[in-house]
Amino acid sequence: MAMAATLSTLLVLCIAFPLTLTSAAGPAQLPLPVLTEDYYAKTCPDFQKIVRETVTDKQSEKPVTAAGTLRLFFHDCMVTGCDASLLISSNHVNKAERDADPNLSLSGDAFDVVRKAKTTLELTCPGVVSCSDILAEATRDLVTMVGGPFYKVKLGRLDGRVSKAELVDANLPRTNQTMDEMIKFFESKGFTVQEMVALSGAHTIGFSHCKEFTGRLFNYNKTTPTDPDMHPKLAEGLKRTCANFIQDPSMSAFNDPITPGKFDNMYYQNLKRRLGLLTSDNALLKDPRTKPLVELYATNQQAFFDAFTKVMEKLSFYGVKTGKDGEVRRRCDTFNDVITS
Repeated sequence: MAMAATLSTLLVLCIAFPLTLTSAAGPAQLPLPVLTEDYYAKTCPDFQKIVRETVTDKQSEKPVTAAGTLRLFFHDCMVTGCDASLLISSNHVNKAERDADPNLSLSGDAFDVVRKAKTTLELTCPGVVSCSDILAEATRDLVTMVGGPFYKVKLGRLDGRVSKAELVDANLPRTNQTMDEMIKFFESKGFTVQEMVALSGAHTIGFSHCKEFTGRLFNYNKTTPTDPDMHPKLAEGLKRTCANFIQDPSMSAFNDPITPGKFDNMYYQNLKRRLGLLTSDNALLKDPRTKPLVELYATNQQAFFDAFTKVMEKLSFYGVKTGKDGEVRRRCDTFNDVITS
């Protein structure tokens, strides 16, 4: 009964890295930029305090902020690097990343927490702190706030000068990809199978919109409308939750129906219980290349936390802009030099 009640009130996070050059021998990583933990020690000594206080207030007010910001960070890094290009608003001459279809469901609270931190920082140390550093720092603080591991965030990123919606689709993983496609995608970004599985653990918080998984509920194949790999009670609850998802695209469900607001290893435990939401989630347990990692992280939360810490530190360097390649924006949603014609 408790399971049925939980499933009927579901509210789920679709998530999914260093620049690479591809050769016949495989992807070769470019040298990492020089970032430091104490980058703002002299120029903006209250940087970490201001970000921490901002995210604490926002998470207390809106508990979905942590999951939304983690997803926002991932989507930003994957396209043109961790350069806050996803924060740019579109104008009449440019459709920006945030208006690409995969980004339309990103959390408004995630954008808002960065905006609030930037506003305070501009009053304290104007023109010093980049939006990309704020997003990286806020993501780490929020993950830690909801029970996840603390990891180092090195600073000194600049904000990108390009944000185009047409770059998004090819640079984000899809929830209906096969395992071969998923592995190929992450390897093209410089990430291993083990790192891909660890990053997938971000689905332990947040929610996904019904359109991302209703194929498993209503039209799995011609003879079996519901995916037999999904727990029947979960499927029943999701069918009720998503009954009108075409009329109401905002309908969604928790990625982790057991501990949706806590960053833990329950996501992997749920996969073994047939409670995985997305096709890509379920595939992790079925493929022999990823199943041993799912089983490890399901039984050993510290092993998951250690792996997640390492891959988030690696992700935070992906496509970072420094020197003449970027700028410190005055506003996170607008380039300093706006092209209007």
